[in-house]
Amino acid sequence: MSQENLKTDLKDKSGVKPEDSKKLDSSEAGNTDVKSKVTRMIILGPSANISQTELVRKLHMMELPLTVKSTCYGAVINGEEAYVRQAVEKIRKIDSSNIFTKERGFPPGDPRRCRAKRGAAREGYHQLEKEFELLDFVSEALEHPRKVSLEKPKKVPVDVFREVCKEKGKECKK
Repeated sequence: MSQENLKTDLKDKSGVKPEDSKKLDSSEAGNTDVKSKVTRMIILGPSANISQTELVRKLHMMELPLTVKSTCYGAVINGEEAYVRQAVEKIRKIDSSNIFTKERGFPPGDPRRCRAKRGAAREGYHQLEKEFELLDFVSEALEHPRKVSLEKPKKVPVDVFREVCKEKGKECKK
């Protein structure tokens, strides 16, 4: 594939020309308003006591200057860091063992990530899907913590190791 065809192919899939994405990044560098905004994903665990619809409604009812986008796993919120942090803290109080958050590098609707503009599944969705499978275990650990020892195991002396090898060798021969 030629360079020109590759550029056209990339533009068609992302909605953004490769050369324009560099301009977008460099123009944002001087804009403190864009830089001060953060995006967080709010993910509801499988055992959450709140639905995705209720989550989005509660986020809107906070009347914080945030962009809130409903998603299949919960919501994405974008805004100034202090407001995003405030929203996350309030929402997590509802069900702290089953509501999880993580940073997202792109705001909602960003043409570099937006599925509607790219026409394909979002990169990282499969990672999120695998993480989602583990959330019940994380919830269980948060609700019922156990004391864990972080002591390193002691090394087995060579004589003991040889003895174990001899015993295992005898068992294998039987």
